[in-house]
Amino acid sequence: MISLKIEIKSWKKFLLFFLVVTILAAGGYWATRWVMPTQEFEITDDLGGNIFPSAILSTATTDAMIIKPTIKNYLGNPKSGLALKLTSPSENCRIQVTVAETPFYRTSVSEFVLPKKGTEYTIYPDIIWNYDKLRNNEQATPINVVMQVSANNQDWGQNIKIFSMRSINECLLGYLGKDNKYHTTYEFFAAYVNEENPLIDEVLREALNTKIVNRFLGYQSKQPAYVDKQVYALWNVLQKRNFRYSSISYSSLSSNVVFSQRVRTFEDALKSSQINCVDGSVLFASLLRAINIDPVLVRVPGHMFVGYYTDKGHKEINFLETTMIGDVDMDEFFPEEKLDSTMVGKSQNEVSRIAFEKSKEYANKKYQSYKNLFGTDNKNYMFLEISRNIRKTIQTIGK
Repeated sequence: MISLKIEIKSWKKFLLFFLVVTILAAGGYWATRWVMPTQEFEITDDLGGNIFPSAILSTATTDAMIIKPTIKNYLGNPKSGLALKLTSPSENCRIQVTVAETPFYRTSVSEFVLPKKGTEYTIYPDIIWNYDKLRNNEQATPINVVMQVSANNQDWGQNIKIFSMRSINECLLGYLGKDNKYHTTYEFFAAYVNEENPLIDEVLREALNTKIVNRFLGYQSKQPAYVDKQVYALWNVLQKRNFRYSSISYSSLSSNVVFSQRVRTFEDALKSSQINCVDGSVLFASLLRAINIDPVLVRVPGHMFVGYYTDKGHKEINFLETTMIGDVDMDEFFPEEKLDSTMVGKSQNEVSRIAFEKSKEYANKKYQSYKNLFGTDNKNYMFLEISRNIRKTIQTIGK
């Protein structure tokens, strides 16, 4: 009888033990399923897997956010361009993101706190860019972006995504955001206007040697005619460098998310003596800025030309067709006037002056025909002033 009672008591202990183990196992299962993180994250970005060195370099030292996130619940600095997307497994979840090194940036570790459980967040970790590598990248190249994540000190592993590092010569025109709206980024053209390039002094010295002007005073003379004279001195010396028109302007980028245009840097255009309408406009704008005359980049469908204010108050403006700097057929621009035949026997300076005046005539007429479309929502038209204000948001890429 005593033995039976002991057996019953032992059996009850066993059943109790079994019940406790079962409850703990079930609790562990549901805790794993509903409380523990899913360990899933995705590397993402705003530009369809493309990285533009010109965009990174031109905003590195400013507070401007030209490429703005078009999603909610983002953390970090969107200027980094690279991001990851994940769902927070708990309230105030601590996330650590490690970005592995590439030739274009060093390894970095960033930490974030995700306030709400079950909410999807887009996180922009810190990227420590190698600016010299970006500046010297002249051809699009693929890179492996590797990110490792831990949540509340639990390792979530790593993900890899291949991005395309674009050429320094590719200027981002706009992008289709995740809100399915097109966002223009024409401001990046200002990055190719380089008024600080050391080669400018060489051009200015040549211009002064022509004796067209004795000094470059910008707006100090307060005479629009002298401003125009300074501009002509620059025009004249560029013509003597025998620039040739080159229509290369398209990039190799094939995307339905981002749109870009190839632009030569100031140094490339000057050394190669080749320009298209965009190259010529940013090159001439660089020289104008260097002598403290405020230029304007004007973009219309399939074309760009440059303008310049003739007074400090920006009340009067002239425009130039920079493709006429090169060896062009003037009769294509003014077919009724037969200008090429009238230039026979004239000196180089006389031809240069005629080309300068006709350039203004042609560009001013073109501006007037599109004047009412600037400042509208039409993405094909741009009127971009390159003045002190633009340098608060877009710096030169420095090449």
